[in-house]
Amino acid sequence: MGVTSAMTNPFDDEDGEFLVLVNDEEQYSLWPSFHEIPEGWTATGPSGGRAECLAWIDERWTDLRPRSLRQAMDGESDVAAGGHQAGSQ
Repeated sequence: MGVTSAMTNPFDDEDGEFLVLVNDEEQYSLWPSFHEIPEGWTATGPSGGRAECLAWIDERWTDLRPRSLRQAMDGESDVAAGGHQAGSQ
């Protein structure tokens, strides 16, 4: 009988060291510090334990819609409120 080792997901490691990343759409991600930061993402906020980083994200990321969607919806709200859409007269 062989010994099997359980593969653990580094994103779920309660004892791991993490970074908080943000992309151009102002979406956040918890990222293991030993992994290379993927293209399109930037380190922001704290680096540290999983719980600390998740708490930081939870405090700041209160609207989960991507930035482009928020801007588009805000533009629709302006039009509905009597504002003018770009290109209209």
